Amino acid sequence: MNKPNLLISECLCGVCCRYDGDHNQIDRLEELKDLYNLIPICPEVMGGLSTPRPPAERVGNLVKTENGIDVTEQFQRGAALALQIAIDRKCMRALLKAKSPSCGYGEIYDGTFTRTLVNGIGVTSELLLQHDISIYTEKNVQDLIMQNSDD
Repeated sequence: MNKPNLLISECLCGVCCRYDGDHNQIDRLEELKDLYNLIPICPEVMGGLSTPRPPAERVGNLVKTENGIDVTEQFQRGAALALQIAIDRKCMRALLKAKSPSCGYGEIYDGTFTRTLVNGIGVTSELLLQHDISIYTEKNVQDLIMQNSDD
């Protein structure tokens, strides 16, 4: 049986690419590796941002750093590259970092840098959804695992 490909945020795989230079490795990574071919991406780094980098939050259609620098172009570039990888590798699902201005799905930070969450999605998640790629976050990994067993 061929395993499906899964686009996944690199930070969830243990890669230190978060804005603060850390990672968010998930507990069920080995289980996911058994079910999927993992295709790791970090849209922010792919878009040209460094690690570490100033924290950024989405404000409407813009993404700005805490000191007001507009990094929307880098986020859009990274999202476009992530989409191209997803298409090239035939990824129909993505497991992305919750609350992130690029990968968040369902809720993201509101742009005030007060850790206030609002309903919304990140730049990359938005673009992937427009191309019918299902989005999951580390908060619903179980749903992703169950989805694979239903296939």
